[in-house]
Amino acid sequence: MPVQKHAPKHKTTAGPAEEPISESKILPPPTRADRMPDPEKLLLDAENAPAIADRLNIFPFDWRVETPRLMEIYENSRDPGWSPSRLPWDTLDPEQFTLDQRYAIAYWWALLSVFDASGPAVFARAMIHAYEVHEEDAIRKCFFSVTRDEMNHEEVCGRAINKLTPNGPLGYEPQTILGKLARNNVEWLYHNGARYWRGYKHAVEHYPMPILFSSFLFGEVASSTLFHSMYESTEIPVFKEAFRNIGRDEGRHLSFCLALLKEILPRLSEQDKMVITKQFRAGFVFLSGILYEPPAEFWHLPDTFLPAQRLLEEKAREAGFGILTLEKRRENWRTAVVRLKTVVEPYGIKFPALPEIDVDGESVAFDADKIVPIF
Repeated sequence: MPVQKHAPKHKTTAGPAEEPISESKILPPPTRADRMPDPEKLLLDAENAPAIADRLNIFPFDWRVETPRLMEIYENSRDPGWSPSRLPWDTLDPEQFTLDQRYAIAYWWALLSVFDASGPAVFARAMIHAYEVHEEDAIRKCFFSVTRDEMNHEEVCGRAINKLTPNGPLGYEPQTILGKLARNNVEWLYHNGARYWRGYKHAVEHYPMPILFSSFLFGEVASSTLFHSMYESTEIPVFKEAFRNIGRDEGRHLSFCLALLKEILPRLSEQDKMVITKQFRAGFVFLSGILYEPPAEFWHLPDTFLPAQRLLEEKAREAGFGILTLEKRRENWRTAVVRLKTVVEPYGIKFPALPEIDVDGESVAFDADKIVPIF
């Protein structure tokens, strides 16, 4: 006798009964076309895609190259030839320094971080903007390489600070008066850095790329000057090696800016040239925070700031860290500025007066809300 088969019984939980699936709701299986569609008919029926109306949008893409020299610089930058993690950090023994010497050296790296550790975000924002305004592929790629380099520079700042003051520059408790002054100064530096970032975010969309690049050029002239002098003066091996590599990166960034500006400066309007003059003044004011001493036009600082910084600089020099004297910094800054002046003046760009370092020029206003210098 055949065994009658029954459907397996399943335990069910209390609740509404499931509706049976109606045959009308079952989709038929896909069918295979007996022939390919006619492309001419498809083209006749095709609709145009909606226009991209956003003023700033990364779409559509293209990969045009209008400045071949920039692509050469980018190719040479693919492998920067060094890594912060491979620097000889094992040779840096914090115990060979006094507490105040540690605080002083870490303080200088914190000061640098206002400029160099903000670099990845600043250049990344510029790279995004280059996509939004559909700059050529070579410009986007160069911005990418600079952003990568700046990430290395930021890492050096962080490693140096935390090697000498673990959890620094703000997340530790200094044990000396000079150390407490250093931390107070860092708080004020970061306050001003935050003000710069707010201004930069608005300004980067406000100005055309030639004006942005002229501001970047000012920063690259400044940074290559700084790191060359720090490399020559520093006696601490790991820092000397770091300055050598960072300086080489900054020299490449300078080549990037110069190559592009030589193409676009001759085409600038008189109005754009005057904006560049103003941005050079802004660059001097902002970058003097690391290259010289911070002018009051931008920097909001208490009366204790500069005296404390001078004490910290002297203590760092005592430890073999190559911070130049104020007079030597002034001389270096002036040399760098005059060098830049000779580059842009042939294109009809007036240079601003910089009386702080005895450079004659055009008297221009300073707008702290539209500051775009980059380091």
